[in-house]
Amino acid sequence: MTMKVHKVPSRSQNSTKRHGKNKWRKKIHRLDSSLLNTGPGTAKLEQQITKKEKPELKRLKKSYTKPIPENSCAEEKRKEKATSGTFAHVHTNGGTELDDSSSSVDSQEWSEYANSVLKNGMESSTSPKTDQMEEDGLQFHAHFDRIHNRAVLVMKQGQVLCFRGKCLLTCLYGHVEVLGFTIEEGQQPYPLFSPPSHCPLTITALGNNPPSSKNKKEGLLEAKAIVRKYFSSEPSKKLMSEVDSDSCVVLLEPLDTPLTRFLTSFSELSEIFGLNSKELKSQAAVYNPVLSAVGVTALRGPCAQGLVVSRSYREAISSLLSAWAGEFVRCPIILVCGGKSSGKSTFNRHLMNSLLNHTASVEYLECDLGQTEFTPPGCLSLNTVTEPLLGPPFTHLRDPEHMVYYGQADCQADIDRYLESLKSLWRHVSGESPVIINTMGWIRGHGFQILIDLIRLFSVTHVVQLSFGNAPQCQLLTPDLLRTARGWQTHPPTPPTLTEEPASHPSIRSHVFFSVQSEFEGAGTSGVMQHQRSNELRDLALLSYFSQLQSPEPGPIRPLHCLIPYQVPHSAVAVGVTHCEVAPNNILYAANASIVGLCCLSEKVMGRGGPVVLSQTPICQCVGLGVLRGVDMARGLYFLVTPVSPSVLRHVNCLLLGEITLPKILLTKQHGVEGDLPYITTDYSFEVQGAGKLHIYKGLTRPGFIKSNN
Repeated sequence: MTMKVHKVPSRSQNSTKRHGKNKWRKKIHRLDSSLLNTGPGTAKLEQQITKKEKPELKRLKKSYTKPIPENSCAEEKRKEKATSGTFAHVHTNGGTELDDSSSSVDSQEWSEYANSVLKNGMESSTSPKTDQMEEDGLQFHAHFDRIHNRAVLVMKQGQVLCFRGKCLLTCLYGHVEVLGFTIEEGQQPYPLFSPPSHCPLTITALGNNPPSSKNKKEGLLEAKAIVRKYFSSEPSKKLMSEVDSDSCVVLLEPLDTPLTRFLTSFSELSEIFGLNSKELKSQAAVYNPVLSAVGVTALRGPCAQGLVVSRSYREAISSLLSAWAGEFVRCPIILVCGGKSSGKSTFNRHLMNSLLNHTASVEYLECDLGQTEFTPPGCLSLNTVTEPLLGPPFTHLRDPEHMVYYGQADCQADIDRYLESLKSLWRHVSGESPVIINTMGWIRGHGFQILIDLIRLFSVTHVVQLSFGNAPQCQLLTPDLLRTARGWQTHPPTPPTLTEEPASHPSIRSHVFFSVQSEFEGAGTSGVMQHQRSNELRDLALLSYFSQLQSPEPGPIRPLHCLIPYQVPHSAVAVGVTHCEVAPNNILYAANASIVGLCCLSEKVMGRGGPVVLSQTPICQCVGLGVLRGVDMARGLYFLVTPVSPSVLRHVNCLLLGEITLPKILLTKQHGVEGDLPYITTDYSFEVQGAGKLHIYKGLTRPGFIKSNN
């Protein structure tokens, strides 16, 4: 019996339209598949500036382009003038301190700035001041166009802007680099996210490499013509004087998406794109009204270092790029490992962005259940990456090509199911693009054995092992170690016989090993500031995923109880628990108001009126997550809320309950409810079997790990 599902109609609806027997019946608002889509696409950027070919390797489909009209009418030009400002040259390893007399503000002005600068381009009561250069003592030149609410930034080659906030960046002239990815003129706009949960992003000016047929004068005229084209009035003379043939000109626009609106609607996350406590305490923010108008806060001093890269880090990136350039016969398979907080995720993003400068796609195998890159936690996935990653994971979640729902943030309870799930994903690797394998921070004991298994099972060609401090946190995964070490499932390769050549023996494979020393501040220590702890990052990923349920258009945020659920017959889907044993008659109590994986079993589910309960946890394709909002035993229905499209949902015939729970903020911040909040109560007996308080992580350090002040 196939699954029969239809969406619960709202009170104002009198009927629903049938679309055939045993199909999902729905009446929903179409949701944008992209979390970051801000508006309709427009004419290609090169037609508005200069007709240059786009690089073949950077054919990115997602468009954030806003309509960019030609020069506005003369009346608008006379009514309003754009504002210009400048800001400081901040070096990668720290900038020069600014003169106190030029950057000081009184307490009231700073308070207003702290409350309003992070609203990302929303109109304020006061417009950016003219000629801000002398006031803020900065060197970069920016010009703000109030009519179109955007800023043009002119940077000299080698200059670096380190910032917090979010914006949409378009390179109008020259080349700039962000986290290893080179953005060139003529390409689409790219969203940049620099929240306090991760190290701040930097925009580095790489200058311009004009063709040999152009001289400097022609390049200068072209650059100035481009700048003028993006303003409704004549730019300031100060800005135009900074433009030359070697300049980089970028366009910065406010970035407002369903994700950002949803996150900032919670008071606890209202400053998720603001400054962290250290930056506020050290007064690292550079108050520049031109930048703050588009949602960007420039940093200075020690907080403006951005990504701190060691020599071994640079050498590893360079060698891996050379490997893809053709030094190896087959596509490189790169495994990145290291302890917790060693910088694996940042290294992976930097490596993927660098590879995307030279190839159209990179395959990414996610083996870390707790800190996933593209999916909610608890999922193992295989992703084909074609776009640069210019923000932390919760800003670029996407639907993977293949995914398995494991249901926990670690695999200690069932290592065999973890490895078998990864094997099922590996069968879908194309082998035509470089592959990056992300691993867990569990590197000791059985965790170390798992790393050995992954290297052998997936024929890894390169191993990057990150460490911090004076000594590595575990044994180095060198080729010599792999010849004798035992894994969880694999054993050392059998040595060749006397008549066999070692190189021809199929079980003996070698890999290139890189030992990378992490030298960034706080390497090896868990985040202590807000939004940096692992449980908070998992909650951010879940909030990001369920933000897809919000309307793509600006408007009121819809809480969980306002979302119209699908209704699914009990007999159409099987229900299972991944992380523990639950009595069949208690499974529905456990699953109610919980996150479930939406999975597709190969065999049909045959129910006889009541719920179908799985006796074992299957390894099968997962298409997404949902919230089991309610269970109607009288009518035999599940009520399910999910952002997965109905065309995909019709293939779902299994709901897996795991250990991944809803962020508490989704339940405690449901506005518009009269009386008690759904699923929230203070009148509860802890004497009931299986009941107990939820564990709340308070960021306390164990006594044994507290460093002595002496």
